[in-house]
Amino acid sequence: MKRITKIGMWGITLMMLSACGNGTPDYDATGTFEATEVIVSAEAAGKLLRLEVEEGTKLEAGEEIGLVDTVQLYLKKLQLEASMKSVENQRPDLAKQIAATKQQIVTAERERKRVENLLAAGAANQKQLDDWDAQVKLLERQLVAQESSLRNSTNSLTEQGNSVAIQVAQVEDQLAKCHVQSPIAGTVLAKYAEAGELAAIGKPLFKVGEVDRMYLRAYITSEQLSKVKLGDQVTVYADYGNSEQKAYPGEVTWISDRSEFTPKTILTKNERANLVYAVKIAVKNDGALKIGMYGGVKLKNED
Repeated sequence: MKRITKIGMWGITLMMLSACGNGTPDYDATGTFEATEVIVSAEAAGKLLRLEVEEGTKLEAGEEIGLVDTVQLYLKKLQLEASMKSVENQRPDLAKQIAATKQQIVTAERERKRVENLLAAGAANQKQLDDWDAQVKLLERQLVAQESSLRNSTNSLTEQGNSVAIQVAQVEDQLAKCHVQSPIAGTVLAKYAEAGELAAIGKPLFKVGEVDRMYLRAYITSEQLSKVKLGDQVTVYADYGNSEQKAYPGEVTWISDRSEFTPKTILTKNERANLVYAVKIAVKNDGALKIGMYGGVKLKNED
């Protein structure tokens, strides 16, 4: 959101005449200074427990300055974590579950081998050997079915665990959004809420502006457009009133690809120009530049 303070035409005219009287080069274009501004809104609903900012407070990117009530979300997280533990406790131990069946197969194979030896010695009959063959095969089929059932049960519990884990991650994300942070490094320009109020998702809390790097939004004519390129180094003049100007090095960072009618509060080098192009010139702020202040620019390589 950009905020531009408007003044009358006479104000800019006086500024330009004052610049000429001081020996400062005639401005090729004029405009206003603006900064990158971000309105920080609540991402969670609940009571605003704290909001430790005031207008003029300097913030770092990612700095936490507020908190929305997290009690209900924290309790929900505890509930989901308990559910996850319950799911894990239901997970079967595959090795222990099939150990008994494997032991039965070992015993049956040993008895089959013993009967086979007895049959060779004439001390047993073929039916006894066939019975043990059938018993071994039955136990092996039981083992396969048991392993398949246990794997299906394990997979089902794994899916349940994954589902609960996703819900926990969702709650953790909601908890993180309860912590109000500044998205950029800058200065608090306005405060819209106080601790103790109810916050709703999308409710504006404060506005922060990146004032260390300002932009002069100026307007040039189509004749000047051919002489301006992105990255050009230009000279920007800030007008402080009382015939006081200060020069700053600037860099052209944006040129509009569409023409527009000259704003009523802006003068160009050719005052009769109807269509102009907006440009943005980045300037490092020494602390003196303010949002909405008027300034001028002297383009290089200007005939």
